[in-house]
Amino acid sequence: MTVERTKPRSVWRRIERWMVGLVMAMLAFFLEKMVMRGLRKAAKAKGEGKEELHTTLTSKGGEVDLEDAR
Repeated sequence: MTVERTKPRSVWRRIERWMVGLVMAMLAFFLEKMVMRGLRKAAKAKGEGKEELHTTLTSKGGEVDLEDAR
């Protein structure tokens, strides 16, 4: 059920909502960074994180096979 508001939101309410959104975005960023760091450490400990292969290939018009590049 939708409730209609008769009074518009105050400036303070908008600032509060903006600040909450900003803090939540920062939390999400740092959590993702921590998870990615943990995954990299786990892969490195396992021996899977040797060297990242670049997938950018340059060609002069011929066919390029990605499997041959590795």
